[in-house]
Amino acid sequence: MQPSYPKLMEIYLVGGAVRDKLLNFPVQEQDWVVLGETPESMVKQGFRPVGKDFPVFLHPQSHEEYALARTERKTAPGYKGFVIHAAPDVSLEQDLMRRDLTINAMVMTPDGKLVDPYNGKQDLENRIFRHISPAFAEDPVRILRVARFAARYRHLGFKVAEETRALMQAMVEAGEVDFLVPERVWAELFKALGEQSPSAFFFTLKDCAALEKVFPEINRLFGVPQPEQYHPEIDTGLHTMLCLEKAALLSARPEVRFAALVHDLGKALSPEEHWPHHYNHEKKGLPVLEQLCARLRVPNVFKTLAIQVMQYHTHCHRAFELRASTLTDVLAALGAFKPRNTLDEFLLACEADAKGRTGFEQIPYPQAEMFRLAAKAAASVDTSAILNSGLQGEKIGEAIRRLRVKAVANVINDYKKM
Repeated sequence: MQPSYPKLMEIYLVGGAVRDKLLNFPVQEQDWVVLGETPESMVKQGFRPVGKDFPVFLHPQSHEEYALARTERKTAPGYKGFVIHAAPDVSLEQDLMRRDLTINAMVMTPDGKLVDPYNGKQDLENRIFRHISPAFAEDPVRILRVARFAARYRHLGFKVAEETRALMQAMVEAGEVDFLVPERVWAELFKALGEQSPSAFFFTLKDCAALEKVFPEINRLFGVPQPEQYHPEIDTGLHTMLCLEKAALLSARPEVRFAALVHDLGKALSPEEHWPHHYNHEKKGLPVLEQLCARLRVPNVFKTLAIQVMQYHTHCHRAFELRASTLTDVLAALGAFKPRNTLDEFLLACEADAKGRTGFEQIPYPQAEMFRLAAKAAASVDTSAILNSGLQGEKIGEAIRRLRVKAVANVINDYKKM
């Protein structure tokens, strides 16, 4: 439904909505740019100001964002070092020039006419991410945005223009990315995890040397070999990207995708003399994961699942080799006996790891079903006799554990008979 607005207002649909309309891609939200107005006139017409750093307003009926046309002038390093100029004399071309990519600098009139001063439509048709002007280099967040767009549109064949990739690398070398704040990095990573091809986010950052600066833990995985027998792709970084892609196919939950992304961080710590083997990498990686989560202020729901997957993914792979007692203890550590748990998410991330290998993409993963059956059986044991037996303290837990181990042992025996 077309929102209503004052008839005298010069207004254009701008940015992502225009880009995605032309791509026949789902439009998530609509933003508008307004020419010839002042903040005071916008408020008088019922718009509610919401912008902290520049004049953005919410439409009184549609609640969509309307921003006054503006220009920006760089005054300090980082993405906050700008002076904003918004006034009625700012032209549409001036406003669009401050945007990042040509494909984001197109507008449409309310009746659907395209205005495209920087040839965004041509780059859209050629599947090219191209910066508009050298001003692109003034905002390091744009490197992350280009990488996120790569994750969103890689399946359509989009590539970064070589001159834009070179400019992004020059920004990295100039230290611009050093001014990125953790909240913004996590915000862009979170969005990228939700896209169709999240590995393209990391490959794009790697291509311009930003991965080493922004996600050094991930970058260190590239070049680390694994046994070819189990990992035909050999390179741990490539394996990580394959896992991430497989996780994206298995689950829409960003927590699962994040867990798949970071599960092998410990392999970067393996001594070279031990390569291609990675002894105890499941535990060695835990401090690295803790540091990454602390630096980026990763929400606990992501961190908790990631720790579980890192620590226990190889246990899951060896589900049919585990003793009943070991499997019971792993399930307990995963919180699988609680009414609310993340066992399914854990198993999806483990499946992504197993299938995130060249040539193994379609292998079955019956280990997940074994874990589910064992968890269901152990959680269903009748503990009433123990609770009413007069046992105290740790002895209650020990008795319940014995019952659960017995239930899990029965599951294992039944499974072997199938």
